Amino acid sequence: MEEKQMASIKQYKNKNGEVRYRVRVFGGQDPVTNKEQRLTRQGFRTKKEASIAARELETKIASPNYVRPTQLTFEQVYDSWFEQYQNTVKESTWVKTQDIFRLHILPLFGDKQLAKITPVDCQNAINGWFKQGLTKYKVFFNNVSRVFQYAIRMDLVETDPTKKVIKPQNKNRPVTSMADNYYDLDELKKLFSCLYDEDNLKAYVFFRFLAFTGARKGEALALTWQDISFNDKTIAINKTQTRGKNARLLINSPKTYNSIRVIHVDEKTLEVLKQWRLTQRQTFLSYGINTLGAGQLVFTNQYNEMLQPSKPRVWLEHTIDKYDLKHITIHGFRHTYATLAFESGLSIKEVQAQLGHRNFQTTMDIYTAVTNKQKSEIADKFSKYVNF
Repeated sequence: MEEKQMASIKQYKNKNGEVRYRVRVFGGQDPVTNKEQRLTRQGFRTKKEASIAARELETKIASPNYVRPTQLTFEQVYDSWFEQYQNTVKESTWVKTQDIFRLHILPLFGDKQLAKITPVDCQNAINGWFKQGLTKYKVFFNNVSRVFQYAIRMDLVETDPTKKVIKPQNKNRPVTSMADNYYDLDELKKLFSCLYDEDNLKAYVFFRFLAFTGARKGEALALTWQDISFNDKTIAINKTQTRGKNARLLINSPKTYNSIRVIHVDEKTLEVLKQWRLTQRQTFLSYGINTLGAGQLVFTNQYNEMLQPSKPRVWLEHTIDKYDLKHITIHGFRHTYATLAFESGLSIKEVQAQLGHRNFQTTMDIYTAVTNKQKSEIADKFSKYVNF
């Protein structure tokens, strides 16, 4: 049965009207469907190239070590897909994806034959992640679909069972708003008063930088003194801190083109940065470390190495708990900047450029939250002004 048919070679024209050759080789009986299985390769410029490819395919199929496409496990196909995927994204991105497969996907699908995975299997998987309260259950599921789409392109399977799945929706998930994660002016002043009392200049400067520029945490942790122009009162944002393989810290280009920008900085914040630069130089000089070299980071650990991304959160949580302040996240300082910027009169376009938002709607959402708050205060403002 396995040797019943030789390879076939046919001529065709591609979309540009050029003559090409297609090879089809009998690959045995599909154990799932019991249908004859054929392997197809195309795009050959000459019939001779096609004939050579056909012989190579036939030799490969005849080998005792040959594994039919339908017998490949999900993990085997994933390994092949991941090898290609690594060449298309940054290390920090593929490391996160690799962890998703290792922790959540491969334990469910890894040893299953890819061709035997059904829509029911996929539905059970996403339902299970959802019931476990895993907020990224849709991300997990989309990665499963990536492997099947790759398998389709490689002629390993004909259909993607994930396309028939109904994704569960979390209807009870609380809706967050700007009010949940930012400081108003008085709250911000209180925070910096507490940070000053803590006598931690590095933390004080770090949060001043975030609150008065709208920069992201990763952008701040990758910032060098060369990026700051004290004369022009600007800072070049052109890189960010990320994690690579084995959790090592990396400096990468920002995720989007819009994130690469030059931001404007107020005089007071620049003075704070100057004071921190002097303190940093003096402190490390006493340890015998020269911080005048090119690429010197603005924020480092005690060994003049990249600061761990968890450190700012430790500073913030300590200060919030000690002084009973409103709880916000590190990312909340971007919201704080945007909110106060709109309240001060900056335009939507100006704030969008300063924050490096790719999506105009993201900036608009913050603006809407601010203007709604201002509208709700109209009556109070009028009453205080009239005052009777």
